[in-house]
Amino acid sequence: MKITQVRNATLRIEFGGARFLVDPVFADKDTYPGFRGTYRDHLKWPTVDLPLPLSQILDVDAVIVTHTHEDHWDKAAAEAIRKDIPIFAQHAEDALLIGKAGFTSLHILSKDSVFQGVSLIKTPGQHGSDETLAAIGRRLGEVCGVLFKSRDEKTLYLAGDTTWNRHVEETLLNHSPDVVVLNSGDARIPGLGSIIMNKEDVYEVFKAAPRATLIASHMEAVNHAALTRPELRDYAVRKGMMGRLLVPEDGETLIF
Repeated sequence: MKITQVRNATLRIEFGGARFLVDPVFADKDTYPGFRGTYRDHLKWPTVDLPLPLSQILDVDAVIVTHTHEDHWDKAAAEAIRKDIPIFAQHAEDALLIGKAGFTSLHILSKDSVFQGVSLIKTPGQHGSDETLAAIGRRLGEVCGVLFKSRDEKTLYLAGDTTWNRHVEETLLNHSPDVVVLNSGDARIPGLGSIIMNKEDVYEVFKAAPRATLIASHMEAVNHAALTRPELRDYAVRKGMMGRLLVPEDGETLIF
């Protein structure tokens, strides 16, 4: 298994002999205005450039889009990715949106999805607390995670845009993944709190998955991300997590 942290939530994953691109966003630095009503919405994003050439990022067999918020699937990615590549979406609504950009090989993630011998199991998530979803659930929408399983690999759990909640806890309990990717940038909406994991959420996963290696992703690339890599590393040292928590830089590849 090889996991390359590209930028934000964009990952390139080699698993079970197949190569996957997750949540591609390819826009140049400062292309988009800040997400309205979020933390630091006066800032443009992406706040950093892509660390790798597109030719390297695009050298994959399939694409997984956990949801179609612009920081997980943007116009630049839709223009750059070849139109016949297999794309896995969380549900028919997202698949329809992606298909409108000209893509022709669309698949819906389920508990039985398989690609080139790799099981891709859709897992639930929640894009914020119960109170946040009650207030702006229509805006935040549905999200998902993905479990990667193959006979010759460790189990990988990509949690997606979720906070710590019963969905994540049950997935950890039921599947005992060896490697867990957490979107850990603490994206915030003033007055409503975090809509992806903050450092305390990462610690909850650490405690709930005592044998798993955790990887922090979705950091330092969007305007509303409040948690930096140095801050998370400092917190991890204080909490005794550094033996099992990895906080890769953009462009870094981890091998398991």
